[in-house]
Amino acid sequence: MITASRLERLNRIYESYDMVAEGTDVYVCDIKYDYSRWSKNSVDIYGLPSEYMYSAGDIWEQHIHPDDKEAYRSSIEEIFHNGKGMHDLQYRAKDQKGKYYMCTCKGIVIFDDNKQPEYFVGMIRNHSINKSVDNITGLRNQNGFLYDIDRYLANHIPIKIVMYGSTNFTRINDLFGYDFGTRFLQHCTRFMLDNNKNLGDLYRLDGARIALISRNASIEQLKNNYDFYKDRLSKSIEFENEQLILNINAGAVSVDSFDVSVDTILSCLTQAYHESKYNYQGEFCYFENGLNSTGIDKLERINRIRNSVVDSCSDFTLYYQPIVNAKTDKIYGAEALIRWVDSDGNIVMPNDFIPVLENDALFPVLGEWILRQAMQECLSVIEKYKDFVLNVNLSYAQLQNADFLNVVKRALDDIGFPTKNLCLEITERSRFLDRDLLRDISFKLRSMGIKVALDGFGTGFSSLEILQILDIDVIKIDRAFIKNIVNDPKQNSLVKLVNKIAEIYGAYTCVEGVENIEMRDIIKNCDVATMQGYLYSKPISFGDFCDKYL
Repeated sequence: MITASRLERLNRIYESYDMVAEGTDVYVCDIKYDYSRWSKNSVDIYGLPSEYMYSAGDIWEQHIHPDDKEAYRSSIEEIFHNGKGMHDLQYRAKDQKGKYYMCTCKGIVIFDDNKQPEYFVGMIRNHSINKSVDNITGLRNQNGFLYDIDRYLANHIPIKIVMYGSTNFTRINDLFGYDFGTRFLQHCTRFMLDNNKNLGDLYRLDGARIALISRNASIEQLKNNYDFYKDRLSKSIEFENEQLILNINAGAVSVDSFDVSVDTILSCLTQAYHESKYNYQGEFCYFENGLNSTGIDKLERINRIRNSVVDSCSDFTLYYQPIVNAKTDKIYGAEALIRWVDSDGNIVMPNDFIPVLENDALFPVLGEWILRQAMQECLSVIEKYKDFVLNVNLSYAQLQNADFLNVVKRALDDIGFPTKNLCLEITERSRFLDRDLLRDISFKLRSMGIKVALDGFGTGFSSLEILQILDIDVIKIDRAFIKNIVNDPKQNSLVKLVNKIAEIYGAYTCVEGVENIEMRDIIKNCDVATMQGYLYSKPISFGDFCDKYL
């Protein structure tokens, strides 16, 4: 029988933990007497005998799903036998009506002065509470995922996050039906839980994407665990008499800077995931955090850049690289290129933030600012050069915005910029978009009198196939195809070939990356229309551009 003094101490420990439980149910066990106090909420939900119980561990185990009991016992035995570590496990527990819910249970052992186990203290989070549960997998859902990240940031707890997804799950749904796909997703989730190795908590995001938040695993451990998932799921899986293969991807981010937003973290995580999915055939991709050359954490810098977008795109500026007529070497137009200026006046190049921001809901705001700012600044240029063409890059994040065409129309009307002087470039990353959507947008832009350019022709998305789908005015030949043109006759022939292809589709060519006179002279003989590159000018501020050309 537990003594009065031990009971009083048990209650003090319980009340201390209960004050900071934040939506979880606390339990405290006096190991010496095997006597526990559990939250009243646990008693009500799971039908436990009382808030105070002897042998509560045995009683609670009867509520755990049979398939999860072995993992539960192993976790408990390990922490007591090793005398260190943490009980941190996701499993299913049944309520008093016999319905199972996914729970996350965390617990630690408190030792006495003789280093003997004295108390076992923990918290149980029922994922069905507070609308944070996913009804299909039983995992915490995206609301719970975002809430937990925010909680870790507030408490300055370093974490690592992995986003998992599939390239062919939609195909499985199409072949076997949505209900089959749902059951298969449950099966795969169970496989991940069974092989999670206590690395962290799993969450169901949108579609077939799963996330993991870990407080103790290294990136190497997370990668090794993912490689195990990838290897197993890419082999034939027998499920309901069907043989299935699931191709998966994963991106990860490490968070040890706490003055950043959840949205910033999610954008960096999504960028790493997209790298895995679209560029690295499912290899584990990691957003490289750490200090940059100016001593600022990369995650913090992305956060500052996001804040600049929110703050009316403050601290952004546009640079312009001239485009010249290939026959006369006279100014034909310019390409507007975004830059961000940090608090010390350092120029941050777009490759350091655009790939991340393109996965951010804020990007269309920045894209509209670039378009408007470029048109506003170049109004004075077209007063002198009536046929001057302003090139502005479009992101897939802008193009997939349902209001995109109206955004362009409003900007043109508000600024009074002539449509014939505007050329919008569809970039290589637009491969993520539906081809029918791209065709419709390109047709409507040209109907407005706006030129449409296909940027980076010959790389990835920008291929011959797309020329048959889109209405294009300009084909921009990527610098990769001319960098050795002085010594490589094949590149010379290739430029001539692309120029002929452009003629077939009623377009003209612009060659990027012209760096010296030899390159220029060879390219001139290829009958291209325009050129740009460091031979003429690197990207320069608008003020410098005006000084040079106005």
